[in-house]
Amino acid sequence: MTRSISASLLLAVSLLSAPAVAADIWVAPTGSDRNPGTAAQPLATLNMALRQARDLRRLRDASVQNGVHIWVRGGEYRLTEPWLFRPEDAGTATSPTIIEAEPGEQPVLSGGVAVTGWKKAAATVPGLPKAAQGQVWVADAPLLSGRGFDFRQLWVNGRKALRARTATDDNLPRLLRWDTDKREAWIPAAALSGVTRAGQLEMVLHQMWAVNVLRVKSVLVQGKEARVTFYEPESRVQFEHPWPRPIINGKNGSSAFYLANAAELLNQPGEWYYDQARRQVLYWPRPGETMSTAQVTVPALETLVQVAGSLDAPVSHVQFKGLTFAHTTWLRPSEQGHVPLQAGMYLLDGYSLARPGTPDKAGLENQAWIGRPPGAVQLSGADHTRFERCRFEHLGAAGLDYQQGTHDDAIVGCTFRDVAVNGLQLGKFSDPGIETHLPYNPKDEREICSSELVENNLFTDCGNEDWGACAIAAGYVRQTTIRHNEISQVPYTGISLGWGWTKTANAMQGNRVSQNYIHHYAQHTYDVAGVYTLSAQPGTVISENRVDEIGRAAYVHDPDHWFYLYLDEGSSGITVQDNWCPAEKFLANANGPNNVWKNNGPMVAEAIKQAAGLEPAFRDLRGAR
Repeated sequence: MTRSISASLLLAVSLLSAPAVAADIWVAPTGSDRNPGTAAQPLATLNMALRQARDLRRLRDASVQNGVHIWVRGGEYRLTEPWLFRPEDAGTATSPTIIEAEPGEQPVLSGGVAVTGWKKAAATVPGLPKAAQGQVWVADAPLLSGRGFDFRQLWVNGRKALRARTATDDNLPRLLRWDTDKREAWIPAAALSGVTRAGQLEMVLHQMWAVNVLRVKSVLVQGKEARVTFYEPESRVQFEHPWPRPIINGKNGSSAFYLANAAELLNQPGEWYYDQARRQVLYWPRPGETMSTAQVTVPALETLVQVAGSLDAPVSHVQFKGLTFAHTTWLRPSEQGHVPLQAGMYLLDGYSLARPGTPDKAGLENQAWIGRPPGAVQLSGADHTRFERCRFEHLGAAGLDYQQGTHDDAIVGCTFRDVAVNGLQLGKFSDPGIETHLPYNPKDEREICSSELVENNLFTDCGNEDWGACAIAAGYVRQTTIRHNEISQVPYTGISLGWGWTKTANAMQGNRVSQNYIHHYAQHTYDVAGVYTLSAQPGTVISENRVDEIGRAAYVHDPDHWFYLYLDEGSSGITVQDNWCPAEKFLANANGPNNVWKNNGPMVAEAIKQAAGLEPAFRDLRGAR
């Protein structure tokens, strides 16, 4: 008996003195899901790796006492469904789950499908303009689960191609007339560029601080003019909602537009068109592109990663490091059009009120209900998650989306590039059934996205399809810090903080936007700022940012209506201090009480100006490709 007790004590002491270990699981494109998931015999799929980690936690295996580490080797992982994280996948502070690229490697989680079998068109292609005949290559559109599918993006060797459209520069045509009663638009007939029937045609219409995608129902040419009508539901929403609205004979002329998605518009290298009736993809290669060897990808999956916890069973302590998330789709604009209200949030319904006024806002003259663009990576009911040195690129909607019920998360050192809508979406905006001007103040405060950190990230070429989108679109967030990010080449605002257009107390308070470098913003729209706010958010501080280099598109509705810093309707309790910009061009519009403006403009210290943006350890992001 004594010998047995001694042996047990020795075993216990040896376990306590042994070095802490974590469970390591390896994944590689060349692996097999029949393998054990070791470095020598890796698994093939991320799903199987997560299942193995889940089983270790379920069985309380001793190997997870210090965490689970899923090592992802370089290469492309083509997903056919979102990679789903459940509450059972949660880690702890001492035992996190870390999904990380193997050092020196670049794994890509892709929702794309390859387009292969390219051949140069041997005969005249119906509808193509004369300039494109003999230049275009053709491939059969790929199948998904044995069936054809639609897509709105195409990438050739990692570079986004341009969906066939009219003018690709700032020389956009303008509306002639806009008939709200008849729900029709009149445009110059020359703007049709040879299009004679609606087919798959879309109109992309510039409206103050947003652009709309309207599917064309009919085209009727009458002399030098053409009448255009649109499909439902976007036609109803477009002609009934008041803000933003198209401009006719305004300060800078009428609203600009372009037409897209017709064979007749494919007239220069780098453009493509998907002929759904023939199930063929047409592409005019750019100089240097060899279609027999080119890697051509179209998106098929809307969301790549879904972290889906709940308030009572969150997904906690999961980290993603060094991963690339790429090639997502979003087909709602092709199926129902796209009529945004602001910051990419699209109208489900909207109309003017015959008698203005609501219980919250006596002068409100309209009502609106919105939807939210999907993210390539979406999280709800999650906390203590982390994205570090990840890349979000080649995306058909938003990049990273923290929706609700999240807290104490970090997005650090990531790159957001070539994103169709918002780079980062953070916090609740409005649920589809809640009128969007009503303040959000949930009874259960766990719903509020709070104590989030967005630090040292690079945002560039976001909103490259939805020109009313932002690099960072934060809604009702609390105690959230956005600092040391660099933002450039965005169509609208750099950082949009807040929602609701109301002075009424809501979920927001105590946010920090500091030391960001925002430049070359407002490339396509105005009524804009480097940093823009909405609604009451007491204790919020906007400080030590550097805002410079506004865009100057020729077709904006009011060339003077742009700002470096902009506190819009209902903004209250905000301190704006020590922000550098080349001039004191600011706006405070219909604000609430307790805002403080102090020392903003070119007089701010050079040290503050130079310290804004990426910190030295993250400046390599600028050169990463």
